[in-house]
Amino acid sequence: MAIINKDQILKVLNAYNPWWKTGTANPSFAKTYKRFAYYEAMKRLDRTDIRRTVVLSGTRRVGKTTILYQMIDALLKRGVPPQKILYASLDHPVLKLSDFATVLECYHETICPTQDVYYFFDEVQYAQNWDHWLKTIYDMQPDTHVTATGSASPALIKGSSESGAGRWSVIAVPTLSFYEYCELIGIEKPNFPADLKVSSFRDMERSEQTQIMMQLSDIQKHFNRYLQVGGFPELALAESDLFAQQIMREDVVDKVLKRDLPSLYNIRNATELERIFLYLCSVSSEIVSVEAITKELNGVSRPTVENYIRYLESASLIYQSMPISMAGKKVLKAKPKIYIADAAIRNAVLMDDDAMTNPVEMGKIVETAVYKHIAAFYYQHATTVGYYRGGSKNKEIDIVVEYPKIKNIMIEVKYREDAAIPDDSAICQLAKDASSAIIVTKTPEDYGVHHAPDGTRIVRIPAYAFLYLFGHAEKNGFRGVE
Repeated sequence: MAIINKDQILKVLNAYNPWWKTGTANPSFAKTYKRFAYYEAMKRLDRTDIRRTVVLSGTRRVGKTTILYQMIDALLKRGVPPQKILYASLDHPVLKLSDFATVLECYHETICPTQDVYYFFDEVQYAQNWDHWLKTIYDMQPDTHVTATGSASPALIKGSSESGAGRWSVIAVPTLSFYEYCELIGIEKPNFPADLKVSSFRDMERSEQTQIMMQLSDIQKHFNRYLQVGGFPELALAESDLFAQQIMREDVVDKVLKRDLPSLYNIRNATELERIFLYLCSVSSEIVSVEAITKELNGVSRPTVENYIRYLESASLIYQSMPISMAGKKVLKAKPKIYIADAAIRNAVLMDDDAMTNPVEMGKIVETAVYKHIAAFYYQHATTVGYYRGGSKNKEIDIVVEYPKIKNIMIEVKYREDAAIPDDSAICQLAKDASSAIIVTKTPEDYGVHHAPDGTRIVRIPAYAFLYLFGHAEKNGFRGVE
C-alpha cells in the first residue's frame, strides 16, 4: 500500500497553486523588486530558437523561490491560462515521499490535460532521480517549459553535464550585490550614463572623477550595514539588524549545515561540518591548507576536511579561489583562498561585535565582499577568478580574473587609512600585462589614478564606489570592471 495517495498530493498542489482559483499570484510572494537573475531566467525561458530548462542555483534565502513566483506572475499577466502553470516545492514532506510521475499524473488528470504548460519545481534536488525526470520531460514533452531551483549547485551542474547536456542551463543566484541592496531598500540612484564602468576612472579628468564620487556620497553611509546583513533580500528589509543576523544563523547556516547537507551527502557528524565552517569563517580571504585545518580541529581527518569543503561550496556557502599564473611567473603551490559566500554570513556566524571597528577584520570583510561580487558575475563567462602569489618574494594580488586569450583583470583590496602601494608591489609590477588594474581603497577621498613605475595607470577607488559601479555596469549589460 502506497504511503501517499493522489488525493494527498492534489491537496498539496492546490495549496501551492492558488492562481488555479484566483487567476493571480499572491503579491506577498511575487515581490516587486526583481533581481538580476530574474531577468536572466525570463530571457532563457522566452527563447524560442534554443529551448532550455532553466535551473536557478543558490543558498537559502537569496530569493530563488521569489524569482519563481515573479516568473509565474509575469506569465499570468501575459495571459497564460492559470491552469497551465504548475508550482511544486519538492521539499514538502508529501511530495518528497512521492515520485515525479505520480505528481505530474495528478496535475494532468485533474487540472490540465495538455502538455503546453509551465512547470516550476522548487528545491528539485530533493526529488528522486530528478535529473532523469528533467531529461524525460525535455525529451518527451517538447511543448512544456520547465524552471527549477536547487541549493546544491555541484549536483545540479553534474546533472547538467550528464542528463542535462544541451537540455538545461544553470543560473547562479548569489546573495544581493551592493547595488541590488541599495535598490531594494529604496536609495535614490545617481544619474549615471549607462556605459559608466569602474575602468572609466582611468581615463577621466580629476573633476569628472570628483563629480561621480559626489553623486555616490549618499551611498557610502549604507555600506557598513550591507556588510552586516545586506546579502539576503528579506533580512536587508528587517527593522532589527540583530534579529536579521539571528535569522541568518538559524535559516541560512543551521538548516544548511544540520539538515540540507547531511541529507544530501549522508553526513553522519554534522558537528564536524559546523566546526570546519566556523574555522573557514574566521579565515575568510586567507590562503588555507587542509593540513592547517586538521591540526587546528584535532580529530578531523584530511579526507573529511576535503569532502566537507566541497560540500560547503556545493551549498553556495563558500568560494574557493585558486592561484593563477601571471606573465609566465611561477605561482604558489595550488592552495586555495577561501571566501565565505557573503560577508554578512561571516559576521552572523562569528558574532564579533567589534569586527566593524577592527581594521584587520574589516579588511577581511571587504575583500570577501569584493570577491563575492566578482565571482558571482564572472561565473557565466569563460573565465577563472583566482589570486596571484608568486615571484621571488611571493607577493600577492588579491583577485585576478583570467580570460582565455585576453589580458587579465587585477584587483588589490587595500581597505585601510593609509593605502599606499609600493612601486615593487605585484600589482604595480604586473599592471602593464592587465586589461584593467584596480586598487580598492577605504576612504571617500582615496580615488583617482595611481601611476606604476612604468607609467601604467591603475585605478584607485573606495570599496563602496567600486561595488556600486560594478553593479551599475552589470545591470547595463557590461562585462564588469573591464
